Amino acid sequence: MKLRGESRTVVSTGRGSGVPVKMVYTAENILMVSHIRNVLEAHGIDCLLRNQYLSGGAGEIPPMVVWPELWVTDDAQYPRAKELVDAYLTAAPREDSWTCPSCGESMEGQFMICWNCGASRPENDADS
Repeated sequence: MKLRGESRTVVSTGRGSGVPVKMVYTAENILMVSHIRNVLEAHGIDCLLRNQYLSGGAGEIPPMVVWPELWVTDDAQYPRAKELVDAYLTAAPREDSWTCPSCGESMEGQFMICWNCGASRPENDADS
């Protein structure tokens, strides 16, 4: 996994004009890149996922060249996108367990919804 942000390119929109984009994240795993894209899009940041189908070329093409890449389509959104990516990648997993207020089932800290009954984790417990 690596972060790059200084790369810029222009992507054709199919209408004769290009959109300047800036790469915010790349990794070997397409699932991780797709998840980061979902995180950014949930915060209103438009992204492009590139190289999603190039993994079959690894070996003939250098491996890091075929890694999926996530590009931000608006330079003004890049600092916020980079901040969100960095925060996500450095966040420690939750260790504290909790007990479902509806059914009494014990849950591991990373879960926000009870697997047994579907009740949400209490708000005061989620912030601790």
